[in-house]
Amino acid sequence: MKRLLDWREPVRAVGQMVRATALAAPVGVLAGSASALFLWSLDRVTELRWAHSWLLYLLPVAGMLVGWLYQRHGKDSGAGNNLIIDQIHSPGGGVPARMAPLVLVGTLLTHLCGGSAGREGTAVQMGGSLASLYARVLRIGPENLRVLLMAGVAAGFGSVFGTPLAGAVFAMEVLVIGRIHYAAVLPVLVASVVADATCSAWGINHTQYHIAFAKTVGVPEVRDGWLVVKVVLAAVVFGLVSRFFAEFTHLLQRGYRRVAPQAWLQPALGGVAVIALFWLLGTGDYLGLGVRGEHPGSVTLLSAFEAGGATPWSWWWKLVFTAVTLAAGFKGGEVTPLFFIGATLGNALAVALGAPVDLFAGLGFIAVFAGATNTPLACTILGIELFGAEHTVFFALACFIAYYSSGHTGIYPAQRIGVPKHGGGGLSEGTTLREARGR
Repeated sequence: MKRLLDWREPVRAVGQMVRATALAAPVGVLAGSASALFLWSLDRVTELRWAHSWLLYLLPVAGMLVGWLYQRHGKDSGAGNNLIIDQIHSPGGGVPARMAPLVLVGTLLTHLCGGSAGREGTAVQMGGSLASLYARVLRIGPENLRVLLMAGVAAGFGSVFGTPLAGAVFAMEVLVIGRIHYAAVLPVLVASVVADATCSAWGINHTQYHIAFAKTVGVPEVRDGWLVVKVVLAAVVFGLVSRFFAEFTHLLQRGYRRVAPQAWLQPALGGVAVIALFWLLGTGDYLGLGVRGEHPGSVTLLSAFEAGGATPWSWWWKLVFTAVTLAAGFKGGEVTPLFFIGATLGNALAVALGAPVDLFAGLGFIAVFAGATNTPLACTILGIELFGAEHTVFFALACFIAYYSSGHTGIYPAQRIGVPKHGGGGLSEGTTLREARGR
């Protein structure tokens, strides 16, 4: 009875949560404003590259400049998202404030000259860097620093894609495979929502996606047995491709280091390789972000939702362009290219399986990302926020099957294993993907 009447513990818990939430809201404003500046700048440099196609031939020079900047001024910043994950697990020196301007400049240079890269990594790193700087200014302790860094990750992700709920869940799910850090749920959600609202207040409009395929009225889509089978088969392929992307990128990173031990030379070699790929294919469809196209009829992330909007091998070429770019040390992140790879792969599988093209493009969009980042719940929610809730069951089915099919690999080597997949192969709790890959 005495314990039942003791309200001190829940009051303390609520008080701590309120304080953490109050601290997290300004992180959302900072990260949302940084994302707005970044997205506006990204559109401008992309348009500039389209207007001056010769900028592609400066990609090796841009790579050398990015490599030199990080070698001279970056210190730990070069670790990117992995540094933020490590600092959340074991708060130490925090995330350097210099990470935000460095990754912003590096990403804009990459896109200005046609490197195949994304934008999530930049937004997340800016969010984490600004959150860490904010914590240092206020002299915040390690436990609240951990929450603020998670808030920075959520705010960056949520604001750059316009998906605040997915951003919040991503920040809690990406840290440990198979477990979610619910203790920070409220401050992380507040930071993501505030960041998204701030980014929109600056006049930034996010890309709109649409799946026109509709289930039979009054009949749950899961009763369409053949469609379910096709979704399951496609989801396995999505997971295997996400695994291949992660391993291929890591392999290329090791190759660059062996060929060119100097950090500044690796991006220069990557730039030459991207130019060679461009000449080999004779198309610029796989350069840059890939959401919009330079010319009518270009293969883009948006065109992948249409019949005939991608070739059977569009996913492969975007995968190669992206792995070559990012493994060399260019900045920007993997997520939007993974969206492109997944959507165009979904397009190709839909044609092969006789399935709805737009539905399978949407499933590939989120499922390849789920497999590569080991965040199936966040990606299911991402699908709902981007495409609507009508196909939620298929979103979840595709994301979780892709997650299991990708095995113990991913684009973030700092991720730790909480609950091993399918037995785990002897992997113990707390093992990082970096350690698992070295076994």
